[in-house]
Amino acid sequence: MEIKQIENPEEKRRAAQSILEALQDWFGVEESRERYIRESAGQLFLAAWDDGQPVGFLCLKETGRATAEVAVMGVKQAYHRQGIGRMLMNGAKTLARQQGYHFLQVKTVQMGKYPDYDDTNRFYLSQGFEEFEVFPMLWDEQNPCQVYVTAL
Repeated sequence: MEIKQIENPEEKRRAAQSILEALQDWFGVEESRERYIRESAGQLFLAAWDDGQPVGFLCLKETGRATAEVAVMGVKQAYHRQGIGRMLMNGAKTLARQQGYHFLQVKTVQMGKYPDYDDTNRFYLSQGFEEFEVFPMLWDEQNPCQVYVTAL
């Protein structure tokens, strides 16, 4: 498994598309999925490669002079629980520090709403993120937004 930064916008779009389209349980809303793919082209982009194929990726975007956000992250389901998410997150933390950021944040659905998102929450907590704030209506009533942060 190799983690590398991708800079070519078209290569970013292709990698994001191949991974997000394979993750329908999390990225099933076409409009949102296409927005993630489109926006990934202009973001800091790390990808996990296995045998020449992208199997996971993570994008960072600036949300403030000192803060970057994990804008989108995905790992193909066949590769879950193999440490790829951890490798991508470690790479993202290193990249964010190199870019001069002091904090990393991520938004997800609040713990206790959906089992799949509870796994996502536990992943971020295991990576050193801490609960920062919940925005009950940022997305909608059924999906309260949990913001996690970690210092770099």
